[in-house]
Amino acid sequence: MTETRKIAAILVSDVVGYSRLVGEDEDRTLARLRALRSDLIDPIIAVHHGRVVKRTGDGAIVEFRSVIDAVRCAIEVQSGMVERNAGLPPERCIEFRIGIHLGDVVEESDGDLMGDGVNIAARLEGICEVGGVCMSEDAYRQVRDKIKEQFVDLGEKALKNIARPMRAYQVISDRSTPKTQLTSPEPPSMQPVLADKPSVAVLPFQNMSGDAEQEYFADGIVEDLTTALSRFGTFSVVSRSSAFVYKNRAVDLRQAAKELGVRYLLEGGVRRQYKRVRVTAKLLDAAAGSHLWAERFDGNADDIFDFQDKITESVVGLIEPKIRLAEIERARRKRPDSLDAYDLYLRALPLVYGTDHDGYAVAIDLLKRAVKLDPDFALALAYAAWAMEKRLTLRLPGLGDDDEAECLALAQAALTADGDEPLVLAIVGFVTIAVGGSFETGLATLRRAVEANPNNLVALNLCGAANMLVGDIDESAALHHRALRLSPNAPDAFWSLTGIGMAELLKGNFESAINWCLRSLATFNEWPMTYWALVPSYAHLDRMDEARAALGKLLAIVPGTTVASILGDPRFAGRLEVQMAGLRKAGLPPV
Repeated sequence: MTETRKIAAILVSDVVGYSRLVGEDEDRTLARLRALRSDLIDPIIAVHHGRVVKRTGDGAIVEFRSVIDAVRCAIEVQSGMVERNAGLPPERCIEFRIGIHLGDVVEESDGDLMGDGVNIAARLEGICEVGGVCMSEDAYRQVRDKIKEQFVDLGEKALKNIARPMRAYQVISDRSTPKTQLTSPEPPSMQPVLADKPSVAVLPFQNMSGDAEQEYFADGIVEDLTTALSRFGTFSVVSRSSAFVYKNRAVDLRQAAKELGVRYLLEGGVRRQYKRVRVTAKLLDAAAGSHLWAERFDGNADDIFDFQDKITESVVGLIEPKIRLAEIERARRKRPDSLDAYDLYLRALPLVYGTDHDGYAVAIDLLKRAVKLDPDFALALAYAAWAMEKRLTLRLPGLGDDDEAECLALAQAALTADGDEPLVLAIVGFVTIAVGGSFETGLATLRRAVEANPNNLVALNLCGAANMLVGDIDESAALHHRALRLSPNAPDAFWSLTGIGMAELLKGNFESAINWCLRSLATFNEWPMTYWALVPSYAHLDRMDEARAALGKLLAIVPGTTVASILGDPRFAGRLEVQMAGLRKAGLPPV
């Protein structure tokens, strides 16, 4: 049997009290473990590029190429277990200990791993606290400055059958709930008030059908929505266990919001009649006492799990833009002398998303003021970089010699401040391509953003645009289609519509490109990029009067536009030749 040595990050997990759980109810315990693996643990391992080396009845050994991936995977698993155990009596909770080590391992021909690298991870798991993550000093050195979690130095530990004592570290994550809160949650009125930033709670959905089986379906929707919404770093989400205090209770929504410390509430209900299932959902601004959004979803009980996934996808895609707009409006109503860093950031957002060229400069100033108040405000740093990228891409008047360097420096500062936030990753990835010219790095960063939150419209659209420039045209179209499906009525749906139109242009489908661009213009007709696709599509079909009319509109929006200014980086030339040829044919000056 051949074998090779290598350095790897090893994660070892084990179920606490497995023998007791199996002894008390073997069938239930094994069924729950199988469900946890298929629904929670294995998908998280896959997202973080892990390989399951082997499983035992109550644990697993997993190999990662990166310690950062291993730690992030462990934290997400433990956080997910908190939600899965919510509401269960202590004796039925399934809880894990996790140990992580970076070291030398022996890989055998069948893929199995052996050696001290595996043994140390297993021993660290043994000394870990219940529901925790414990790592070696070798692993700690790889992550201490690269993830936002805090660590507790446990000192030198004598590990069984390991020759020398090893220093160990415990991960302290704000994404998990202390064990005491699982068994003895505080009354809602005693919960701490959340920070003065947007926060939302998903209340238990009502079962309005009188069918007890629908109770599980309703609870499943709430759990999925809570998990999906928690991927957005732009607002806080109250844990499922806290919100479920209100299950089967008549709720005064304003009082519930006050007790939970949230600004927004999502509530809904489930009704089943024969094989048809209807789900309703409403988003409320609890402080203002107003409805921000309401929708109903109809599906077939035969495809209940698929229907549940579609509801989650649709609701999450619609909620984030609504909360963003509500928060921007809230900031606009504040007095200028009372603005803090977050308010300045909110006031800048519509200017960054907008097309007023003077607005980009104003947005940069607002965001720099926010960063001055809060130097580690990752989103403010990222949006400042994005606003600068737009000025650079459009080659607007007043650009300085140092603007490119400053744009990239802002992007790097955002990544340093919070390299886990999907929105930060998305913006930094796009800026890395558009300004830095680092195609592979930028596209990889954007794909990380989409993996981290596949429901973030900005990440989907920016990754779609990047793939159009330097990646896969079909992937670009698929990303824009997903963004449009998630939120077809979002204020910035023109991004997705234009992105699809551009992909159709580059594939030579000019009639289709025109149709998508016209749909985009019906949503918003002042975005230059839409005309970048529409003008050449008309020209390639020899519809020259329409091409010149669209070109006139483009030049009215961005005077002085040339083929060279749209092309940007010369390395895009071959990929975008269909577009460039159409623009030249329509009469756009080359330089």
